[in-house]
Amino acid sequence: MKVNPEPSTGVIDTGGVHRYAVRVYYEDTDAGGVVYHANYLRWFERARSDLLERLDIDQGAALEAGEGLYTVAEAALRYRAPARLGDVVVIETFPESVGRVSCTLRQVAWRGDRALCEATVKVGFIGPDGRPRKQPAVWQQAFDSLVAGRTPSQPSASGPDSCPEGQE
Repeated sequence: MKVNPEPSTGVIDTGGVHRYAVRVYYEDTDAGGVVYHANYLRWFERARSDLLERLDIDQGAALEAGEGLYTVAEAALRYRAPARLGDVVVIETFPESVGRVSCTLRQVAWRGDRALCEATVKVGFIGPDGRPRKQPAVWQQAFDSLVAGRTPSQPSASGPDSCPEGQE
């Protein structure tokens, strides 16, 4: 009997934070075994996509129905320390603000208790014509529920344990 594994999934904790784990493979690194900077963007995207699934937001169905989907409007990243070959990196994602058309999400890549990279990403809802459109009310409510569930002690990547890339 052939058994196929399920793809990895993240979890949303009681504090309204989504956590998604990735392992650093050889393909993610340069010749020195350090993660190439653009891979954080890929991991952050994967974590955001998983977050939508955990919230029962089906962008594929919405696109097919002619409603629209989220697209990245802005992204700002700060690299703090390198991830290396074999590391397990946990991506935390939580909404900072939710509007009628867009959401601003905060994402932090962690190795244990060390912040490796942090990002602020603004996603906007667009229709099939590529123009901004009000996001579906149930989608906005799903994000609002995460904002409401966040605890004041939300982890921050700034602090004495953080340092710029390469200064570990």
